[in-house]
Amino acid sequence: MVPATEIDRLRAAGADGGLSARNRLRGIVRDVKVEGLLAQVEVEAGPYRVVAVITREAAEALALAPGTPATAIIKATSVLIER
Repeated sequence: MVPATEIDRLRAAGADGGLSARNRLRGIVRDVKVEGLLAQVEVEAGPYRVVAVITREAAEALALAPGTPATAIIKATSVLIER
């Protein structure tokens, strides 16, 4: 059985900002490296470290800085690992 609180959380109005991505990892920004038009953002989400490259403009608009709470939203059709 799914707890009512979990159903309420999933139904939260406007919580997804209209995005269809369902994989969300809440965490804390640990590092932001800006170079030219891009920013590399490292988020610590529980035991996971997620690194994303976004535009500098997006990083500035979100005011991303170490210690800032952030959510990594992941939408991928496949993940490939090669050795």
